[in-house]
Amino acid sequence: MTDQPFRGVLAPVLTPFAADLSPDVGRFTAFCRWLLAQGADGLAVFGTTSEANSQSADQRMTLLDSLIESGVPGDKLMPGTGACSIDEAVRLNKHAVAHGCGGVLMLPPFYYKGVSDDGLFAWFSEVVQRLGDDALKIYLYHIPPQTGTPFSLDLIGRLIKEYPNTVVGLKDSGGDWSNTKAILDAFPGFGTFAGSEVFLLDTLRGGGVGCITATGNVNPTGIRKVFENWETPEADALQAAITKTRKTIQARTLVPALKAIISHYHSDPEWGRLMPPMVPLSAEEISGLIADLDADEGFSIAPATLENAAE
Repeated sequence: MTDQPFRGVLAPVLTPFAADLSPDVGRFTAFCRWLLAQGADGLAVFGTTSEANSQSADQRMTLLDSLIESGVPGDKLMPGTGACSIDEAVRLNKHAVAHGCGGVLMLPPFYYKGVSDDGLFAWFSEVVQRLGDDALKIYLYHIPPQTGTPFSLDLIGRLIKEYPNTVVGLKDSGGDWSNTKAILDAFPGFGTFAGSEVFLLDTLRGGGVGCITATGNVNPTGIRKVFENWETPEADALQAAITKTRKTIQARTLVPALKAIISHYHSDPEWGRLMPPMVPLSAEEISGLIADLDADEGFSIAPATLENAAE
């Protein structure tokens, strides 16, 4: 298998929206720079946490253009390029490769349910062959609670065998540690990321490469401490601390909670806006969330700096 383009803690970056519900380019690029300054190893832009599937392909490509133009290195970026349409997936992947992105995170075609591994293999093969570029590095995005379309071990193995230098990793957001462990055991050297920091230490001990986690948007420094110290005696205590914070946040609806956290601690109410059908937390819910985080000794979040502030 090819060398891994990514290791560590990646944030599936939240997307700020303007009053007309268009992506807020200034706040987005500033937030991405802030995440990298806080120690994020990479940015998995346009993932589930990003509300990416509520955005058009053109909007996502415009945001990616803005990141590159602002000086964010392409090799730090793992944009989500999954789509139901082969043509759209090829277009998004071609755009990412042209910008020198280190890799892409690809959902399966998720509209039709109960499709076979043969059908999924044919879909991914078509995308890879149409693009025809060795620079494409695909991380499969396993999130069956959202897609209803899992990546089986057999399918993962077939894709690795056919495209060993292209299909280089996977994000497991299924929430089932036994599945992550099965992938780690079956495919040593594959770039397996946990989809939540709750499983980060176990993933690293099993040969995985890190995590791509929603709460990396608000706790990147704390989560990265586990990655940096996973082989030390402090690892279990550090893991317990980030697990506690994660459970506090995910006790609420996750994306609205994360935006409420950024809005509060960065003193920017514009961050609270969500794209329908998502709706914000109530004032009471936000107050309870902030109180819980203020009482969490393991949680800290740096303010936005003037350098990274939105224009």
